[in-house]
Amino acid sequence: MIQAITKPVTFDEFVAWYPENSEHRYELHKGVIVEMPLATGDHSEVAGFLTLKLGFEIERLGLPYFIPKECLIKPNRDLSGYQPDIIVLDRQAIENEPRWKKESIITMGSSVRLAIEVVSTNWQDDYGYKSVDYEALGIPEYWIVDYLGLGGRRYIGNPKRPTLSIYELVDGEYQVKQFREDDRIESPTFSELNLTAKQVFKAGL
Repeated sequence: MIQAITKPVTFDEFVAWYPENSEHRYELHKGVIVEMPLATGDHSEVAGFLTLKLGFEIERLGLPYFIPKECLIKPNRDLSGYQPDIIVLDRQAIENEPRWKKESIITMGSSVRLAIEVVSTNWQDDYGYKSVDYEALGIPEYWIVDYLGLGGRRYIGNPKRPTLSIYELVDGEYQVKQFREDDRIESPTFSELNLTAKQVFKAGL
């Protein structure tokens, strides 16, 4: 926790507070500014590997998407703000985003093709209210890449194993499919992606 303000911080207050050129990353969780844990090398390798693979698919297929270096998502509720590890944005839909050009802020789920969180010690956030908020915002696809099997048993089963969970928005609600070991990842956005769960997990080991 980074601040000692007694009243909840709103999204706009958080944006105004955010330190320029900060070495640290912050998110807003239910009105509280939270410093995100420094990523481990393994975590960074997994995120970098997926960014490379998805970027290749975007270029190979000539898709009107891009992966920004940084981005802040504003959920429907005004007391949260998230920075996904990876986000794929729709270049055409982004034209309708009122805050993108000046602030790199996404306010509409229709601008997002895919959001990805690579699990670290704060796994509760990824499986918990981030999935709820991404669903409510209408983000069509959300991955939770749990390459160490850290998540709770209610999310990834017992015994706990490295698991890649893909949440697809169907009739306004997320439906989840899980992939492990040599399972080929089935992405609604990148249907031709030729990648197994194990290949993703091994990028960080």
